[in-house]
Amino acid sequence: MRFRNLGDSDVQVSTISLGSWLTYSGGVERDATEACTRAAFEAGVTFFDTANVYGAGASETAWGEILKDYPRDSYILATKVFFPMSDADRGLSAAQIAKQIDASLQRLQTDHVDLYQCHRFDPTVPIEETMEALSEVVRSGKARAIGFSEWNPEQIRAGLAVESAVKFVSSQPQYSALWRGPEAEVFPVCSENGISQVVWSPLAEGVLTGKYQPGEPPPPDSRAASDSMSTFIKRRLDDRALDAVQELLPIADGLGLSPAQLALAWVLRRPEVASAIVGASRPEQVFDNAKASDIDLDDDTIAAMDAVLAPVAIIDPQPAPGFQPGVLHR
Repeated sequence: MRFRNLGDSDVQVSTISLGSWLTYSGGVERDATEACTRAAFEAGVTFFDTANVYGAGASETAWGEILKDYPRDSYILATKVFFPMSDADRGLSAAQIAKQIDASLQRLQTDHVDLYQCHRFDPTVPIEETMEALSEVVRSGKARAIGFSEWNPEQIRAGLAVESAVKFVSSQPQYSALWRGPEAEVFPVCSENGISQVVWSPLAEGVLTGKYQPGEPPPPDSRAASDSMSTFIKRRLDDRALDAVQELLPIADGLGLSPAQLALAWVLRRPEVASAIVGASRPEQVFDNAKASDIDLDDDTIAAMDAVLAPVAIIDPQPAPGFQPGVLHR
C-alpha cells in the first residue's frame, strides 16, 4: 500500500480508502461492515471516510463501535458536515459546525477526526463565518485538518482568501475514467494551493468493474439491484457506456489485473489524487481494490483506455447533487 500526504499537511493517507456512503449507512449488515473494515486493515488501507448524513448517523455509529477496538493512531478518519440531520439542522453556519462536529465525535467514539470536510458549499452563510468555525474545530483539537467536497473554483478561492483561517488540504470530487470534469478547473486551482484530491466513485459506482452487461438486468447481488443503494447508479447504466466498459476487460486481462484495479490505477496515475475512496460489501472486494495502490500504468495502457472511453466519458465540469452556486460575504 502506498501513502500520500493530504496537500501540504502532515496528514498521510493510504491511496486506497474505504468509504461508507451507501454501504455502511444501511446498505449492508453490521457483520459485513465489520468484516470489510477488518479486511481494510489487513490490506493496508488505513483511511476511512464517512459523513454525519450517511444513514442519519448510522455510518458514523457503526464505525465508532468497530474502530474503537483499533489504536487511534493506526488509522485516518474523515467525516463531513452540511446536509440535513433534522428539519432544523443543516448547513455550514458556525452554530451548526460546532454542533455537528461534537455529535459526529460522539457517534465515532473519538476525541478528534483527522479530516473534517464541508460536504457541499453553503451560499446562505458568509464564507468568513464558515471558515472561522472550521478553524475553531482545528484549533480546539477536534480535527487535524479540513477539506471540502464538490466546491467550484470561485468557492474554493473564497475559502482560501479568508484571513487567518486554517487552510484546506483536501478536495473530494467525483472522479473516474468515466467522470473527468474535475480535471478542467478543480484540479488546477487546488494544485496551485496545496490541496489534494480524495476522489469518490472512482469505479463509477461499480460500472467500471464490468459487472453490468449492456441490455441485461443487473446482477441480483449488485448495487443496482438493491432498493437501498440504487438511487444514483441507475443514471449510469447507459448501454453506450456499458459497451465501452466491456472493451476495457481485455486490457485489464492482458495486464493480469481485475477491471476494478485497472480503473483505480487510472485514477491514481494523477499526482493530484491522494486517495481513491472505494465502497465494499464483501472483504474480497477490499482486498482486490487495495492492490491497485501498487500498480503503475504505462502510457500505452492509459492511451488505450482513453481511446475506448473518450466517446462516453463526461469531460466538462458537472454540478454534483446538492451543489449550490454563489458565495456570500459579510
